[in-house]
Amino acid sequence: MPSLRSPDLIGRDAELETLVSQLGIRAPARGTRSVLLAGDAGVGKTRLLTELRDVAVAQGWRVVAGHCLDVADSALPYLPFSEILGRLSVDQPAAVTQVTERHATLARLLPGRRVRRTDEQASDLALDPGNVFAGVHDLLETLAAEAPLLLVVEDAHWADQATRDMLSFLFSRGFEHPVALVVSYRADDLHRRHPLRPQVAEWSRLRDVERVALDPLSNSDVRRLVKMLRPGTMSEAELVAIESRAEGNPFFVEELVGASSTGGLPIELADVLLVRLDRLDDDARQVVRLASAAGRQVSHDLLAAVSTLDEATLERGVRSAVESNVLVAVRESAYAFRHALLGEAVYDDLLPGERARLHAAFVDAMCCERAVGTNAELAQHARRAGNHRVALRALVSAGNEAMSVGGPNEAATHFLDALEILGTLEERPDDVDESALVRRCAEAFVAAGRVSKAVKVLRGHLDGLPADASAEERGQLLTAIAAALLLIDSTESPEKIAAEAVELLADGPPPLLARALATRAQAMGRFNADEARETAMEALALAERHGLTGVIVDITTTLANLGAPHPDDQAQAAQLHAAWWSAVEAARAEGLVEPELRALYFLARLHQDRGEYADALAAFERVIARGEETGLRWSPYVAEARALRAVVLIFQGRLEEANQLLDVTGQDPPLVYEWLYFALQVRICVLRGRRHGDSFEQLRPHWSRDGMIALAAGTAELLEAEQRGDVAAAEAVYDQVVATLRPLWREWFQARLRLSTLVVGVHADAASGQSAEQRESARDAVERLLADGDHVIDFYAQYDELLGPEYHAWVQRRTAEHLRWRWAAQVEPPTHEELVSAWRATEAAFDSYGDVPELTAVRVRLAGVLRTTGDTVGARRVADLARESARAMGAEPLLARLTTQGSAPVAGPSVDAVSLTRRESEILALVAEGRSNGEIGKQLFIATKTVSVHVSNILGKLGAASRTEAAAIARRRGLL
Repeated sequence: MPSLRSPDLIGRDAELETLVSQLGIRAPARGTRSVLLAGDAGVGKTRLLTELRDVAVAQGWRVVAGHCLDVADSALPYLPFSEILGRLSVDQPAAVTQVTERHATLARLLPGRRVRRTDEQASDLALDPGNVFAGVHDLLETLAAEAPLLLVVEDAHWADQATRDMLSFLFSRGFEHPVALVVSYRADDLHRRHPLRPQVAEWSRLRDVERVALDPLSNSDVRRLVKMLRPGTMSEAELVAIESRAEGNPFFVEELVGASSTGGLPIELADVLLVRLDRLDDDARQVVRLASAAGRQVSHDLLAAVSTLDEATLERGVRSAVESNVLVAVRESAYAFRHALLGEAVYDDLLPGERARLHAAFVDAMCCERAVGTNAELAQHARRAGNHRVALRALVSAGNEAMSVGGPNEAATHFLDALEILGTLEERPDDVDESALVRRCAEAFVAAGRVSKAVKVLRGHLDGLPADASAEERGQLLTAIAAALLLIDSTESPEKIAAEAVELLADGPPPLLARALATRAQAMGRFNADEARETAMEALALAERHGLTGVIVDITTTLANLGAPHPDDQAQAAQLHAAWWSAVEAARAEGLVEPELRALYFLARLHQDRGEYADALAAFERVIARGEETGLRWSPYVAEARALRAVVLIFQGRLEEANQLLDVTGQDPPLVYEWLYFALQVRICVLRGRRHGDSFEQLRPHWSRDGMIALAAGTAELLEAEQRGDVAAAEAVYDQVVATLRPLWREWFQARLRLSTLVVGVHADAASGQSAEQRESARDAVERLLADGDHVIDFYAQYDELLGPEYHAWVQRRTAEHLRWRWAAQVEPPTHEELVSAWRATEAAFDSYGDVPELTAVRVRLAGVLRTTGDTVGARRVADLARESARAMGAEPLLARLTTQGSAPVAGPSVDAVSLTRRESEILALVAEGRSNGEIGKQLFIATKTVSVHVSNILGKLGAASRTEAAAIARRRGLL
């Protein structure tokens, strides 16, 4: 893929303003003002100077630029000034002619006169510096007399001596008229013996010369650049990788984004980087190649142990590489490449045999203890050297070390590599248990939050077992698979798999059977509570007899979760709370992190389900903090605690706090959590009425990763469809969410009640603007949605006491939305009292539950109901409550709805251009929809005869002869 280029300047506003200010671009003054612009290759010097040129031109400056070229010792003297003179001879021929008449030598710099031939060589070299300096100075002064002049000389690190002398002259001589001078150079090219280095030091001491160093872009600016270059979907892991590899260099970013589909180092970028290697002597090149095989950093002792160079030659080579800015000292007696990508390029340039030889040397040095290195380093060198047995043992040790220090992702990678090597060996080591290694690998993947990968590893090994594999081995694998499936949404049944494991391990070692029973009890869940409790107690008895603390903690947590109390039973809740804390303390005492996290997580869920939000927030925070402490920040319980804590914050109306909690910028989350958090952030955007680009399209392909992604993203889409009044879109989203969640959760999953209710609400909003035919068509859709809700309610009827306030609030909301639709659509409309009573009950239910966004939405609807039924005082009171919370959340769509439905405070009744009363405006809108007087009367709770009187008044005020003409006039005058 070709490299990409950004059309906009990213992350250089401060540097641009510094240049503009230092050079006096916006306030030209007499004399010279100069800047030395330093920065590594690719850091954006030319791009910044292009922007500076545009600013200068906009301010009325004339800008001329010349470039130094990398032509080694054959460079023509004054090359950038020859380029400048050539350009000016075209753009300002009169000025050039005038000056060259005064300084004949200057004409020798014109490009047409610089063709190198043998018979002219002596003449070229005989240019009198004094005359040339004076001529260039005169030319710049002449041009500056007409308009301020900005002179740019780029890539001065390639400048010849004559050009450097010319610059020294211009820096020190000064000008009468406004002249600004910018000279750019590569800081990383200025090695200790570079001729420009002392020159820069001398120039920097001059009074009117400032030095501006262009630093690498910040990570946030790198992200902006990446997203500008690649607007589509890119995972956080990919962004972090580009940040790490590019090290803030815009050119590197552009090249890496262009090659992001392959993940390799672009050939063009590698060629640019390897130019530095060509400038080194042989010894330095050998040192650099050796360092590239070592990895990101290498100690001097390790280089000495592996290198074939004697100590003195090695030190000279290292010094040369450091002075040439290829290597840098990073800590005492250790080196790293100045740019990590340079190390990649050097390593990729090694021949295959050369790589193997160098890695074998590292293996030999580490195994013979001539140098110190980690097991991870030894494994890497052994693999690349083809020494599989050493690599296998080193990888297993490296994985165990990573797990012990909270690095599950690295551990999983090491274990997976070890399994790959194990599969290639004809004779497998007796001291490596493949099944145990597979389970250890799966544990690491689970701890890293990559549960699907764990299942894949376990399933792959199970499917590959020989027919005579023991029941014990199969049972352990099935137990591990079932336990992993409990952490994700899958079409597989963890309960069936755990039951098979129990059967296989029935006569096996008690610890294995206890673990299988505990997993089965957890899989049975709250809806098979009696059987699950019986299985859990059997497991608990086994675990207690054999001192299996981890299993005991897990079973205690499961039993506590099975005994979720009635929402009003405070005593039982306190008892369960104590049981959970007992499990937490037991796990922590034994150093069992995963059981501890599980116990803490379900304790937080208990508080959430009961609507105890302050306690839930604190409990979820404990899970998150414990995950951070132990290095398990993406363990499923920790990652989900972060998502659910954000959900509780949303419930409390603390949208900005939730949004910040969900921000994973600079982190490396598993994709399932990255998309879940993003879906919740999009929901926050929709609640606030903010733009979110193509987020819905980005999220759709990830709905099936996890049911919560589909639910959060689908809810966001439903809210936006509601805000647009788009009934068709709402129904389509509902059907798609159900189709996604049905195979993952169950046919009548609990959230289906909420989703169907939201869509009924969209129908209710639309009904007042529909014709009689449209309302009749909508009736079938509403009845289907209500039937879906009925099925959910019927399914959960037997568990009603286990369900918290959220479920019951939505049951009540469903009734209220149905009545609102019947009232608006005039389909068996309810009485005034029925409608108001239902919405008052819904307000009370959501107030008790504490979901602020939904309570606010309920109050907005209730205000509309009260206003239409004539209770303007009650409507205003409810609307004020809704407005207060909507403003606190920044929920612009809800505020807009309050205003649109007439609930905002007004000085008096609204009066249109033809002095219609508020009631006449309402009736006119319904007349325009084709409603009969009888339908209008039912909807507005007034007599048909009264409607007839109002219609007559409206026709008179509009000068219309018929209802149709009145509607047409109203639309034309903007009254509808």
